[in-house]
Amino acid sequence: MGRVTQRRKVHKYLLDGSPKALEFPVRHREDVLAVEEPLEIRLGRMSFSVTMRTPGDDFDLVAGFLVSEGVIWSPDQLVSLRFCAGEDENGVQTFNVVEAQLRPDVPVPDTGRNVYTSSSCGICGTDSIESVRKSSHYSPASDPVTVDAHVLTSLPALLRKSQRVFEDTGGVHAAGLYKIDDDGGVRLLCLREDVGRHNAVDKVVGWALREGLLPLRGTVLQVSGRASFELVQKAALAGIPVLSAVSAPSSLAVELAEARGLTLAGFNRGTSMNVYAGEARIIRPGVRQPVA
Repeated sequence: MGRVTQRRKVHKYLLDGSPKALEFPVRHREDVLAVEEPLEIRLGRMSFSVTMRTPGDDFDLVAGFLVSEGVIWSPDQLVSLRFCAGEDENGVQTFNVVEAQLRPDVPVPDTGRNVYTSSSCGICGTDSIESVRKSSHYSPASDPVTVDAHVLTSLPALLRKSQRVFEDTGGVHAAGLYKIDDDGGVRLLCLREDVGRHNAVDKVVGWALREGLLPLRGTVLQVSGRASFELVQKAALAGIPVLSAVSAPSSLAVELAEARGLTLAGFNRGTSMNVYAGEARIIRPGVRQPVA
């Protein structure tokens, strides 16, 4: 399996004006970087997509990507996943090509559009709310789940505590899937990290597909970055009713959340958040009565 992190020699500049910095303004040290490598996704022998990702949980990534593309939505549609032979210049297996075998009755998608995705963009070929509506097999709007505002604002800190690769590198995004229990509490079902935030979400969704958990009713997806259209799209296609992001959503992300009946929170920073869509699912904190 490919490496998740890599050590590199760097020159560290100290410019804070301290005596130590004045004596040794430039130091030589090692830094730990998150690995970014291409992954080719094949449907049978046909090349379907190439995405830049952090190696690890690649089968989850491929399965989730196929869900996000509307190709599959049930685990029995995915017959098998396997790494194809591929070696680097040193003769070492790269694990950078995954072949997905679909059930014979599953239509093979048209690859006439752009299917290259970088680690910063999502599903570049899908850019309209209407296309999401047509490919959706689950409806977040029908999910009656509610979530306490205090519980929702606690998720960024819970997510951060579980980010082991980020702890080493500071250079990856994370997506955490949490189940809302009957008592109103939450428990972590799955957490994935990747240089691409959309990859982290695909890895979570792919894990859920392979575990037979779709649609993901009664769950919250907490992400470490912003809430783009692509992330809302991925959540909606997996039947996730609540998406929470540490940073801002885009205007199209909010429009899609409203159209699909998904609750969307942004700028979730632990003590405050903005709810952009689906506010009815949020249990508001009690209003304190003034002291007489």
